[in-house]
Amino acid sequence: ELTNPLADLITFPIQANFDQDIGPLDEGSKVQTNFQPVIPFNLSDSLNLISRTVIPVVSQKDLFPGLGSQSGLGDMSMSLFFSPAETGPGGAIWGLGPIILFPTASDSWLGAKKWGAGPTGVVLAMNGSWTYCGLANHVWSFAGDSDRPDINNTFLQPFVAHTWPSAWTVSLQSETTYNWTLEAWSVPVNLAVAKLVWLGPLPVSLQVGAGYWLDSPDMAAKGWRFRLQANFVLPKSIFTGGIG
Repeated sequence: ELTNPLADLITFPIQANFDQDIGPLDEGSKVQTNFQPVIPFNLSDSLNLISRTVIPVVSQKDLFPGLGSQSGLGDMSMSLFFSPAETGPGGAIWGLGPIILFPTASDSWLGAKKWGAGPTGVVLAMNGSWTYCGLANHVWSFAGDSDRPDINNTFLQPFVAHTWPSAWTVSLQSETTYNWTLEAWSVPVNLAVAKLVWLGPLPVSLQVGAGYWLDSPDMAAKGWRFRLQANFVLPKSIFTGGIG
């Protein structure tokens, strides 16, 4: 269920990403730590709502010539997936809803200074030990600093994972973005290995991964990237007397 973004679990992933070779001189680097609480709500016997918030904390240096380093809060986003409580044909699971971008950056160089919104959706199938998933969204800016570029981005995240009975999981995915304003792709491919362990009564999935940018704009990250993640799991039964 940890590979299922629509599972009936409260999870709190903390994900740290390291990217390099950024900026006009390819001398910049960036560490972005994403706090990503995922909380499901049972709206009725037939409909669930899953909220997924991404809260980025960024530390970057030498991305912009002469400006040194910046660190602080980036722009937050929230996705809301309305999902049927029952699985569809062939065990398919899906969710649709809005995504909202908030201009929460603590430094003007850490965010777009724009409000944004658009549609998001996810489709998932689980076949034994395999999980196949596709997530997509599109964000348009609709308000904010008029001196900053408008946002018009499509995000695509195909994902496949295999889990063994020993609670090891290997996953392969991409987090591809197409910027319609710049007509530019950002295409990383990421491979990760995760292990489910226990911290007292709570399960935690620990993950390490590496990726490579197959394509990116001139000023964006290039080459290899690295990722560490801890996914803390709070089964909903913890609030009703125990952990299942």
